[in-house]
Amino acid sequence: MGKWQEMTKEELETQYSPSRWSPQLDKDAVIEAHMKAVTEGTQNAQAFTQTLLNVPYGSSEGEKLDVYLPKKHTETFPLVLYIHGGYWQSLSKDVSGFAACPLVNQGIALAAVGYDVAPKGQLETMVEQVRHSVAFAVQQYTGISCVYLLGHSAGAHLAAMVLSTDWAKFGVEPNIKGVFLVSGIYDLEPITHTYVNDLLHMSRTVAQENSPLLCVPKVKDKIACQVLIAVAQHDPPEFHRQSREYCQALRTAGWKVSLLDLAGTDHFDVIEKLSQENYLLTQVILNMISSG
Repeated sequence: MGKWQEMTKEELETQYSPSRWSPQLDKDAVIEAHMKAVTEGTQNAQAFTQTLLNVPYGSSEGEKLDVYLPKKHTETFPLVLYIHGGYWQSLSKDVSGFAACPLVNQGIALAAVGYDVAPKGQLETMVEQVRHSVAFAVQQYTGISCVYLLGHSAGAHLAAMVLSTDWAKFGVEPNIKGVFLVSGIYDLEPITHTYVNDLLHMSRTVAQENSPLLCVPKVKDKIACQVLIAVAQHDPPEFHRQSREYCQALRTAGWKVSLLDLAGTDHFDVIEKLSQENYLLTQVILNMISSG
């Protein structure tokens, strides 16, 4: 494919519809299967872990966390904040705890972040909400030794936007040791030309101001934060391109970053499989946290 600017609206819509690229199922069936997998995975995690559900981190209805606590009670523990996908307009924290079991078994807490999806929430609001959730978590839970961000699809975009946060206005400097970005979008401008923008109503300016690719922060002294950009083999070519470009932009700015192409996965099971301890991405995440 050529540059996205040369694509027709129809080509862009296809490129930014990951459900059309799954080799297993057709586009409706794959979304239905995804909903089932994340819902059942979350129910399973809630049955087997100690949880704190619907913890408010702000005043809006969507501003709540579901916290899954580690099995072993130690003085301090790492926290993974999971930011769900759904093209900024669907899914919720209520079906976002599916990755908890392998983490809590290793003494790591998971917090699934809720935010106001469209049409209620505007994109800039969601970015601020996710930033606020990170600040709240580190202020609320004194036992957190360090923070990791894990985002899928639209959630990977939101997690990446956390990297350019001005923490002074939150009165806290969270110790973010790692960021796991899975099948994300890092340049929002192509999205403004697709059906995805029908509910978001993003202007070109908003898209540019909230594109991680266009606001890569320079690395501060001694920053030890690692970024892992993962993409599914059967993600659309545009997702692969965006992942490569964002990886390169971070590297150029001095970040420690790696790119992982997960064979045999599509846009949906690439994240669902985090409920499995022996899944490659689960192992990579656990290894990064244990060595951090």
